Amino acid sequence: MIHPTTPLLVFSGSTRADSLNLKLAKATADLASAAGAPVTLLSLSDFDLPIYNGDLEARGTPADVIRLKEVLHAHPAWIISTPEYNGSYPALLKNAIDWASRPISGNTEWAVGAKPFAGKVVGLMAASPGALGGIRSLSHLSPLLLQLQCWVTPKQFALAKAGEAFDADGRIVNDATRAGVQGVIDQALWAARKFQG
Repeated sequence: MIHPTTPLLVFSGSTRADSLNLKLAKATADLASAAGAPVTLLSLSDFDLPIYNGDLEARGTPADVIRLKEVLHAHPAWIISTPEYNGSYPALLKNAIDWASRPISGNTEWAVGAKPFAGKVVGLMAASPGALGGIRSLSHLSPLLLQLQCWVTPKQFALAKAGEAFDADGRIVNDATRAGVQGVIDQALWAARKFQG
């Protein structure tokens, strides 16, 4: 049962226009919205995040890093759909997480790096044209999020042969796929509601 007041953040670890993971993120957001959850569909392409560098950070944290921190912090439940690159998640996603987890010196609101992550419930998904659905990327992403004090849902979903999974409008065409996605949505929102209570 989805709690109508639990905000859900959904985003992809890819910004490619025809990304299968972007399609999965959009379909996930649509399913959660249809079930009554308030959903924010975030695109990492909307944030100007240079490759993390300590010297760059010393000159001042980029404004979009703070904006990303604010969005992450505002949502108790997240769902991330990540590609698999060489058996792991992409540098784009790691860079965003690295920036968002940095403490900001002299900023009392963001003095603790883990603040946007601690206690957040995160459901993980992957999509791939291959037979494994990108599942190896999830086995690498889970420990990173646990290190940042997130609670990662036991239920995850890897979409194999993802190029065949969506219609021309980006909707999921298979009932089993839809059920797999819905299972992650339901578990993430259920857990977030419990933690909020």
